[in-house]
Amino acid sequence: MSETMLELEGVKKGYNRGKPSEVLVLRGATLSVAKGEVVALVAPSGAGKSTLLHIAGLLDVPDAGTVRLGGRAMGGLSDRARTEARREEVGFIYQFHHLLPEFTALENVMIPQLANGAPRAKAEARARELLEKVGVGARAGHRPAALSGGEQQRVAFCRALANAPKLLLADEPTGNLDPATSDQVFGVLMELVRATGLSALIATHNLELAARMDRIVRLSAGAVS
Repeated sequence: MSETMLELEGVKKGYNRGKPSEVLVLRGATLSVAKGEVVALVAPSGAGKSTLLHIAGLLDVPDAGTVRLGGRAMGGLSDRARTEARREEVGFIYQFHHLLPEFTALENVMIPQLANGAPRAKAEARARELLEKVGVGARAGHRPAALSGGEQQRVAFCRALANAPKLLLADEPTGNLDPATSDQVFGVLMELVRATGLSALIATHNLELAARMDRIVRLSAGAVS
């Protein structure tokens, strides 16, 4: 059996805890992603997929349950240790690219590497390599406003992979693109993931895209099936 990269066990999360307005979003969610496996997370709007991804990526803390990355339990870590684990282990992609508008495509991909202590020359070489792989190498010197939606999202993919994470978490990564561009850009993402042997949990409402992944899990009523 393959080793597990991500494990969520009995994860619960609510908001406005202890108040009459309390909302339980996750009610004991359990799932696992093996090393090198690409899993589609399918859920209706408002079901809590973003909350689940934030907990999996150490951006949020569950009220109960266990989160493990590479077999290591993440509960009880200090804020600093959680930040370090997230920076070293996890890459994030969102529906909207969130690129920094004042920086070029190349600089956007360099920034997370520089923040992680990489020498500038190494960060630039890595950024150029990734941008070439996704077909936007010639656009490296352009700022986001000068790029198409598909190009912006490709740059966002590169930024997420810049620090060579072991786990990729994506929240509707092509949801802001038209169908033709979405299909093309998703193909680029899958090529990147397969080439690097990443584990990935990708939330999408597009069942055609979900079918191209290794496995589909569904989030409903706060639980995963």
